[in-house]
Amino acid sequence: MTPIFYSFRRCPYAMRARLAIAAAGITVELREVVLRDKPAAFLAASDSGTVPCLVTDQGNIDESLDIMKWALARNDTDHWLDMRDTGWDLIARADGPFKDALDRTKYASRYSDTDAKEQREVAAEFLTELDSRIAVWIFERPSIADFAILPFVRQFAFIDKPWFDAQPWPDLQGWLDRFLATDQFENIMLKYPQWSEGDAPTFFPD
Repeated sequence: MTPIFYSFRRCPYAMRARLAIAAAGITVELREVVLRDKPAAFLAASDSGTVPCLVTDQGNIDESLDIMKWALARNDTDHWLDMRDTGWDLIARADGPFKDALDRTKYASRYSDTDAKEQREVAAEFLTELDSRIAVWIFERPSIADFAILPFVRQFAFIDKPWFDAQPWPDLQGWLDRFLATDQFENIMLKYPQWSEGDAPTFFPD
């Protein structure tokens, strides 16, 4: 069967899964989910009820990083998985403390006793370290660390883009700007209609 991929265009977790699927050259049936109107088939497939979720012959994969690993294990032409072990630590920190601070900056009203400016500074500490690591990429060449982390840096940057652009992070800012200008990014951000039961299949990459 063609794997079924439940996605939401603007979700950074879904973005990074799409990046890996496209890089691996794997065709999936894309089902665009509107988060306020989740279809029953998606809720049956996803234990967490969150995107992305990949349905395969071998079982369902409900975590974005696991979807990236699944795709690249099948075809890693660009050698994204060939990176130093410190890359996995950076991904874990981006997914953990950095994402927590990002959410508390962007959605401060959802969290009681949260100071958005303090949380922005917590996030900025991680980005300052990341800036010090980047020349063109985090390591010598593109790796899964770059494409697992970039969607979240993008999300953080656009909370307050003038503030982000004013920070002393030239290498980080250049890394993000180059990524946003690529066909690679443009192609994963194509708009698809909301999926409904009975719709004709939509395949990704298009």
